[in-house]
Amino acid sequence: MTNTTITAEHHPLDSLLRTERLPHIWCPGCGLGIVTGTFLRALAKSGLDINKTAVVSGIGCTGRIAGYLKLDSFHVTHGRALPFATGLKMARPDLKVVVISGDGDLASIGGNHLIHTARRNVDMTVICVNNFTYGMTGGQAGPTTPEHARTKTSREGNIEHGFNLPSLVAAAGATYVARWTQSQVVRQESSIVEALNKRGFSFVEVIAPCPTYFGRMNKISPALALARHYRRSSIINNNATWAELNIELHGTMVTGKFLDIERPFMPAKTEANRG
Repeated sequence: MTNTTITAEHHPLDSLLRTERLPHIWCPGCGLGIVTGTFLRALAKSGLDINKTAVVSGIGCTGRIAGYLKLDSFHVTHGRALPFATGLKMARPDLKVVVISGDGDLASIGGNHLIHTARRNVDMTVICVNNFTYGMTGGQAGPTTPEHARTKTSREGNIEHGFNLPSLVAAAGATYVARWTQSQVVRQESSIVEALNKRGFSFVEVIAPCPTYFGRMNKISPALALARHYRRSSIINNNATWAELNIELHGTMVTGKFLDIERPFMPAKTEANRG
């Protein structure tokens, strides 16, 4: 066995990345680079045929991930990643369809699609990167912004209750639900492998707060301090009640795998699409 020096021209994930589009546009310290690497390593370990794997994303910082992947990727309009992915899966049930998008795209303008895709148990994997804000358009409060958090549109603190996404999709009908932070890389990777191989609607939330807007506005900066904060405050509890998964601004963060069940999914195999 020989040692191999990894340089900018030689990286273990080069075969799965559109390297001509790098370096990426994300801010220093953004967790999206971590999530991209985690997803690609999980995909390589999953045993799935990458030639039959398609990634769909909506608009936003997270939506940029699809453009860096050397896979069949679709960057669609804001909030419409899930209906597009549903149509793709119905037309090509032989494909593994993955949606990677942000909390604003999936849970705000796309919120109705989220609950109905989970309700129908459409056979796809959704990775939702939750950064607690609209990072690409200026740092406004979003559907998952914790109460009392300061953003560009909640200078005195957010007065609205943020979505508890694991509870939401589980109640709607998902078959696999997990949450990890950007700092829990190994567990996050293992969970994504499980989600990719799960039949039905599998959902993995990755908490990766925006360092540029959320971190600065809430005095949890620089980016390394933000990552350390959520690592220290995270508690793994696979048996937590759904109410315990609510996120408080400076409270503890419950992570884990909360649901892994079986139920009929769409599209069910028929003689016409049996692969």
